[in-house]
Amino acid sequence: MTTDESYLERVGNSRRKRFTKHLLLCLVSIVMLYPLLWLVSSSLKPSGIVFKDLSLWPAEWDFSNYTEGWTALQFPFDLYLVNSVVIVVLSIIGNLLSCSLAAYAFARLNFRGRKLFFALTLGTMMLPGHVLLVPQYIVFAKLGWLNTYFPLIVPNFLATSAFYIFLMVQFIRSLPKELDEAARIDGAGTFRIFWSVILPLCKPAFATTAIFTFISTWNEFFSPLLYLTEQELYTVPLAVRQFIDSEGQSQWGQMFAMSFVSLAPVIGFFIAGQKYLVKGIATTGLK
Repeated sequence: MTTDESYLERVGNSRRKRFTKHLLLCLVSIVMLYPLLWLVSSSLKPSGIVFKDLSLWPAEWDFSNYTEGWTALQFPFDLYLVNSVVIVVLSIIGNLLSCSLAAYAFARLNFRGRKLFFALTLGTMMLPGHVLLVPQYIVFAKLGWLNTYFPLIVPNFLATSAFYIFLMVQFIRSLPKELDEAARIDGAGTFRIFWSVILPLCKPAFATTAIFTFISTWNEFFSPLLYLTEQELYTVPLAVRQFIDSEGQSQWGQMFAMSFVSLAPVIGFFIAGQKYLVKGIATTGLK
């Protein structure tokens, strides 16, 4: 076999391997997308045949699920969307500000007990969240914060998320310290270095934190259920739950329609920030 023939054979094998790999990935992606496709299909079916007609192509189309579902609850669905947006935006701002400050302190400042405090911060990730429910509820009740958004927002301004702190610490450590030293020579103080030098370079880590905060806060069900009692304050997950009747008279078509509406912002936000998410995770050393 000549050198050219051997080269062509290797190229052909490589192309077949790539084709097989991409074919398998496409099949896996279809399996993973099936629940979403079924959700969209079910939102266009009458409630009575949602679980009878399991095909992705509805045998009977019903677009009224969206219009009727929008006004089916005590308040229009846009109120619950606005409530969720308010909580999400403030939670993102809180996490970005507080976690970046804490991360800068752990990554750049030298103080007694820094390694111990950082280890304790990371150790909180191993603590189940349900262990803190009762103490937190008692504290918020004594503060008079029940049936308000404060229990859902204020903790984010106190750097309570160890994961985001760790993510930003890893990113800041990857930045050369010569930048800090040059700014300090120019007369910049600690906070000025953080605000003018470190912060502008942390956009990938900020984008990753914002995306994760958006998804987790938007989909959060238990905390709003615990602290909010008036339906006027409900978030999107609680509103969607109202379509399920304990007596079995659930409006499945309307529920699936509003579920898809509630998923649209998450999908759009993820797609818009996907490249920053990949870059942020890659540059923080997370595997």
